[in-house]
Amino acid sequence: MKVLLVSPYHGGSHQAWAEGYRKHSQNEVHLLTLPARFWKWRMHGGAITLTRKLSHLSTNFSVILATDMLDLTTFLALTRSSTYRTATALYLHENQLTYPLPEDPTTGAMRRQLGERDRHYAFINYASMLAADRIFFNSKYHMESFFHELRSLLKHFPEYRELSGIQILKRKSSVLPVGINLPVTKPIPTKGQPPLILWNQRWEYDKNPQEFFQALYRAANRNLDFRLALCGERFARQPEDFQAAAQRLGPRLVHVGFSSRKEYLRLLRETSIVLSTAIHEFFGISILEAITYGAFPILPRRLSYPELIPREFHSQCLYSNREELDLRLSWALLQPHQAGSLDLHTWTGVN
Repeated sequence: MKVLLVSPYHGGSHQAWAEGYRKHSQNEVHLLTLPARFWKWRMHGGAITLTRKLSHLSTNFSVILATDMLDLTTFLALTRSSTYRTATALYLHENQLTYPLPEDPTTGAMRRQLGERDRHYAFINYASMLAADRIFFNSKYHMESFFHELRSLLKHFPEYRELSGIQILKRKSSVLPVGINLPVTKPIPTKGQPPLILWNQRWEYDKNPQEFFQALYRAANRNLDFRLALCGERFARQPEDFQAAAQRLGPRLVHVGFSSRKEYLRLLRETSIVLSTAIHEFFGISILEAITYGAFPILPRRLSYPELIPREFHSQCLYSNREELDLRLSWALLQPHQAGSLDLHTWTGVN
């Protein structure tokens, strides 16, 4: 079967998922992509540009698999002469309806609306879902949170709100977790060195770096020994917490900034603890990458995280408040061999 995977914002988890799918799929997969920048313009104009690029492909496809940044309705309208019989599926890595807004209305993606959600982008997601034959979410949390808010979005409009259509969307929706595509290797022994804590998420407000660093400051004040690697994608606008942490935790830092693939894999192999304080996570691919390499996860008991961790490990890995976060971090730093002995890294599914 020939599959056309359409990714107008080809970077980060979108790119890792798309290229992993092409590599491991039994189908013949063609990628139709645009670079991962100017996300608002990608949602507006990406479908038009990709339509032009599609016209240069002579292959007929059985399935179109689109990511959430595509305006699928426009794409199908402009290609109807060649795609009117083609099955379509929409994969939602994220959505513009439940993505959290920053506390400071002058920062973040919606700063031009002064912190108000621009419903137009959420409506593009909604219309694309209507146009698709199948809808896939990367986690149960993502699917449930989207449908919980969709009714409120539609009620905002003055008439013909089409609320009954929500059930139709639910019936053609299901959860399809993201796969992890990493080379199989053993952790690097770190005898004589303090445990390494890894930040491997975006440097943005929704990952809540303030609480992350506050937890590390408290650990340092208790004279707990650790090293720290700050990886992840960086942007022109980034929280000031990282600069402050570089000054306060400077001697403990072994890496700061976006890393090469080779360097990132080396750090993963050396990591003892991966810690998240995020206020937003639809899936958590970077967390699973660290777990795959043997890191002990300390994660909030919210969002998609309870789905990533087998239920029998919830009491050891998940926290509900600051006290529980400090307790789990202290235990993992003081008992690194016990934390590393948990059989999490051999478990590769989502429960």
